[in-house]
Amino acid sequence: MTPEQLGLVLKRFDEPDEMRSMEKGRFELVRIGGLTLGRATYEPGWKWSEHVGPTLGQALCPVEHVGLVVSGTAAAAFEDDTVRELTPGTLFYIPPKPHDSWVVGDEPYVSLHFLGADHYAT
Repeated sequence: MTPEQLGLVLKRFDEPDEMRSMEKGRFELVRIGGLTLGRATYEPGWKWSEHVGPTLGQALCPVEHVGLVVSGTAAAAFEDDTVRELTPGTLFYIPPKPHDSWVVGDEPYVSLHFLGADHYAT
C-alpha cells in the first residue's frame, strides 16, 4: 500500500503550514492529525514582552503552553515574581496566566509546542 492509501501523513517543520515572524524570532506551525504543533526559534536578546506583545497590544502572554525544550535556555516569569528556567530536554507546562519569557544566554532557544501553538502570537 502507498502512504496515501494508508492515510499516512508526513510533515516537517522545515516546510511549515504557517510561519509567524517577529523581531529576533519565528514560530512555525504544522497542522497534522487534528493537532497544531509549533516550533519556536528565538535569538539571544529575544523577549516576549518586547518582540511579540507590543504588536498584539499585550504586556504579557496569556497562552497556555505544553512543550519540550530542544536547545538553548529561556526563562518564564509570572506576575507573582516566580521565574523558572527552561533548559534542553525539559518538558514544560505553562498555565494560561499572564507571563513573560526571554532567551537566557548567547545561544538561540528552540522549543516544540504541543498545546497552545494555534493561539500563540495572534
